[in-house]
Amino acid sequence: MTLQEQIRSNRFRSTIVIGGFVVLLLVLAALVGLVLDVSLGAAALVFAAVYAIFAILRSRSMVARMTGAQEVSPSELRPLRRLVENVSIGAGLPVTPEVRLVQDSAPNAFAAGLRPERSYVGVTTGLLETMPKRELEAVLAHEVSHIRNRDTYLMTMAVVFAGVIALIADLGFRAIAYGGRSRKAEALVAVLALVGFLLAPYAAFLLRMSLSRRREFLADAGAAEILNDPEAMALALRRLELDATTVRYADASTAHLWVESPTDRVDSERRGVLALSGWFNTHPPIPDRIAALEEAGGFQLPDRLPADEPFARELEDGSPGSRKGG
Repeated sequence: MTLQEQIRSNRFRSTIVIGGFVVLLLVLAALVGLVLDVSLGAAALVFAAVYAIFAILRSRSMVARMTGAQEVSPSELRPLRRLVENVSIGAGLPVTPEVRLVQDSAPNAFAAGLRPERSYVGVTTGLLETMPKRELEAVLAHEVSHIRNRDTYLMTMAVVFAGVIALIADLGFRAIAYGGRSRKAEALVAVLALVGFLLAPYAAFLLRMSLSRRREFLADAGAAEILNDPEAMALALRRLELDATTVRYADASTAHLWVESPTDRVDSERRGVLALSGWFNTHPPIPDRIAALEEAGGFQLPDRLPADEPFARELEDGSPGSRKGG
């Protein structure tokens, strides 16, 4: 199966998962109407629709605020902008995404935006100060692949649906738990509704995770295709794996956006033995991603990473990217 066929197949599966979110939301509204009041169930659907529209329209700025991604003037980070432009041309994007900077010493990057024309790539100062040009270009190609594959759109929709479902489930659970049950609702129905409200956020979480993991392999492969250099992406992943720092804005709601999840490593350490399964991680393990690139490219990474100078050395004096992130 070619990369384009895999991308189309993943989009089809993603559409089915988004349909699962819709079904789950309808089930919650039905439980609210059954146990509390039909009008409340209808109100829950209206509220969900209004909230979702607002969240989708504001998602671009919300992600920037939650990740700390700051806009930079056109005169700044010109070498980085040229890299993003070259990668975007290679990916066939109609426009070059904006570049935003996150003042953070941990090396990482992400992409956001509902449409390629309104997307941006965020990079940390730590990434510029850690990655050589070849590996940085691979990370940028990975993020541009997410934009090209419409992953940023799908994941934004998933996050919005998951948030709406969690909110309605919490309100419904509290209403029943504190005596808001309708007289017409039998005790068994109320208990089942409580269980449904309790489990719905976890079901939404699992649906969101099902979108996250496969798309990372495809974005890695997309970066290798754009640059015709799978080893560069594998080297970048190995460098990220060896770096022990995590971004300060490590929020679970945006963890899926980063090239390396800022929460998986911390959460795995907290879960201990359960972390062996990796079921709750937003990203596949980095060694698995490297192995997939090695198999596809027919190479094996060297034992030592190349000691090339980081890309920050190439930036203009006085650029925000040349300053150490806090």
